[in-house]
Amino acid sequence: MHVLMGWRYPWEGYGDHGHGHEYETMAASIDFRIVSILCLALLSCLVEGTDFNVLDYGAKADGKSDCAKAFLQAWQAACHSPGSAKLVIPKGTFVVSEAMFTGPCTGFMTVQLIGTIQATTGIQYKEPEWLGFEKLTGFLLTGGGTFDGQGQKVWEHNSSKKAVNLKFRHITNGKITQFTSLNPKGFHMCINNCHFFEITQIKILAPGDSPNTDGMHVSSSNNVTISKSLISTGDDCISIIQGDTGLHITDVTCGPGHGISVGSLGKYKNEKDVSDIFVSNCTLSDTTNGVRIKTWPGSPPSAAFNINFEDIIMKNVKNPIIIDQEYCAAGSCKASKASKVKISNVKFKNIRGTSTSKVAVKMRCSPEVPCINVELFDINLKYVGAVLPGLSALSECSNVKVGCGGILNPPPCLSSTRIS
Repeated sequence: MHVLMGWRYPWEGYGDHGHGHEYETMAASIDFRIVSILCLALLSCLVEGTDFNVLDYGAKADGKSDCAKAFLQAWQAACHSPGSAKLVIPKGTFVVSEAMFTGPCTGFMTVQLIGTIQATTGIQYKEPEWLGFEKLTGFLLTGGGTFDGQGQKVWEHNSSKKAVNLKFRHITNGKITQFTSLNPKGFHMCINNCHFFEITQIKILAPGDSPNTDGMHVSSSNNVTISKSLISTGDDCISIIQGDTGLHITDVTCGPGHGISVGSLGKYKNEKDVSDIFVSNCTLSDTTNGVRIKTWPGSPPSAAFNINFEDIIMKNVKNPIIIDQEYCAAGSCKASKASKVKISNVKFKNIRGTSTSKVAVKMRCSPEVPCINVELFDINLKYVGAVLPGLSALSECSNVKVGCGGILNPPPCLSSTRIS
């Protein structure tokens, strides 16, 4: 692990606003991060580990040959070797058609990506992801390299089954750090059913007009941390969907993109609740949304609660603060039916910057299950749009009573109540 010490991406420190405020409700959830770090360190130090270089298994860094078979053979050898092991991808460009790196493994697994792994340009894949890691206990992915999905070759195709660059599934005590995800065909990353999982110092890049290229899509996971990362893409920088609990996001720079979103929720039956989400010390620039909660109309019952957004900077954001319970992507739902996702205990605190729309705070809650215990504290958002320059920013609310305090610009909705 000593090779990681002192490593720094150039954006490290972005979003470090120097406030450090945390809600009291966070205190009970802090311990998991300490436990996660200790578990990861203990597992990685049990055995020094053996290196397994993909070149030794027939991989060629020529940017042409499909190295999927060689990569999987090297993985299997590492995974089943005694004790800890390291899969090494050295300098160069390695083409991999698709691969799933599956455990369980004998010991702690490290993947050190130094070079570039490049996807093939076709749109059809056997699995929904290009590369995946699953069923692992004790896992580290690092090295400073790049996963290049070559999505620009297929974005113009009208297909909903474009492969995710990276999927992490059923991983406990894992960490991914110090690499770049570039131009995926679909999402950059999916994190599903992961526990005590750390994501830090990641660079995610795709053009702002790239379709459906969510940065990090997290579902059915608990005790996940995302920090010190840059996300510049064509859809949500981070999407937090059903079954997530104990998710911490801090020091993330987002933009362009669609912001940091809880949701969308309520599209499918039997979705699990979302709870204990903490987003702090983040910067959003030139995004279509800032911090958002979105649910589908006509949804089955579920809940989203204990959600905190604090110390956020908005730079030319279209919808800085938004709760939208009438979310309907591409008009594919019946907006006349009310959402049954119950939203409660939501706090927006110390959020400031500029809005490109005159409605800087928009809370459109469900008439069937109105939002409860929603608070705004120290909100300072200035309208800088092209329409009627100089106009003060506004708030719009429906089916919610908002508690508010501190500096409030724009002024709160008429139904709001003052809190200390």
